[in-house]
Amino acid sequence: MQFDYTDDQLVLIDTVARFCEERIKPNVMKWDETEHFPKQLFHDMGELGLMGILIPEEYGGSGYHYVDYVALLETIGSYCGGIGLSVAAHNSLCMGHIYQCGNEAQKQKYVPKLASGEHIGAWGLTEPGSGSDAGGLVSRAKKVDGGWLLNGTKNFITHAISAEIAVVLVSTDPAHRTHGVSAFILDQDTKGWSGGKKETKVGMRASETAQLVMEDCFVPDENLIGEINDGFRQAMKVLDGGRISIAGLSLGIAKGAFEHALAYAAERKQFNQTIDNFQGIQFKLADMGTELDAARLLTMRAASMKDTGLTVTRESAMAKYKASEVAVMCGEEAVQVFGGYGYLRDYPVEKYWRDSKLCTIGEGTSEVQKLVIARQLKKQMQMK
Repeated sequence: MQFDYTDDQLVLIDTVARFCEERIKPNVMKWDETEHFPKQLFHDMGELGLMGILIPEEYGGSGYHYVDYVALLETIGSYCGGIGLSVAAHNSLCMGHIYQCGNEAQKQKYVPKLASGEHIGAWGLTEPGSGSDAGGLVSRAKKVDGGWLLNGTKNFITHAISAEIAVVLVSTDPAHRTHGVSAFILDQDTKGWSGGKKETKVGMRASETAQLVMEDCFVPDENLIGEINDGFRQAMKVLDGGRISIAGLSLGIAKGAFEHALAYAAERKQFNQTIDNFQGIQFKLADMGTELDAARLLTMRAASMKDTGLTVTRESAMAKYKASEVAVMCGEEAVQVFGGYGYLRDYPVEKYWRDSKLCTIGEGTSEVQKLVIARQLKKQMQMK
């Protein structure tokens, strides 16, 4: 495995960092306080090729790889977790699902506008009564002439209000639970689809999170992704890559918190010396730096394996689990290093702390990641 970035990757990181300095950093707290989703920013990122980073050039994308994608999300996440979350959800989930599982006509129709940032994507699996229990979907699709009628509500959906394109997973055969789930594409012409209640969140407040409501929502047959009742298998495939994206975002949040704590400890004086001379602070910084590097190595392993076409179910779960927990740890310890000032909104570390927690919940909780890891380890043992 390569342990440093190539020249091309360093150029990508520098380009993204400069964009973040100019367009994100001056607005971070304003967007957070007002819970504003800056949609134009994502159109502009599309012009830089960041909204279709994993998509081949033939479909209007940038043709980068997962290692590059991790670098992108780590960089954005170090400035604003909410913006990074929206980039991840758009790339990995909505567009990723259509590109990985859709037919050629679907890819040609939807992917180029998503990859360019002209359209923003949403992805709907979670419902008010079913989060980790994907087999407990209440949303239904009923077969009618020429297509399907969808009814139900999705919950905690990124871009549910602002998206032009959405992929939703609904039950087409409730008796078979996960084996009776199908995936459909909703677009601007789809009647009966609307954004519902926008959620007020603790963190990630610049990323739009809302309900997605389907009321006699007619979807033509050509908008069914893959085979009927194959949606759950598709979702698991999509989430293998999505977990890498959340791991990359977690690295960015952890990095931002850590770097601010390092700088503050070198400046803040108590008892006639800077606090980075105190062993208690040194141990905190050492733990943060070590855990961040460990999480990065797990994440880069998963990304590298994904780039070579290997199955990464275990590796992506490990990366997501470790990196998200490290983000929370670094956020909390950074607040502690700042002391009372860390608890004030005048200083940046409290936002990293607030943003970090969602990484242990979204796209599979830490507990779900442990289940995935344990099952994969058991499977590995049985194969020996």
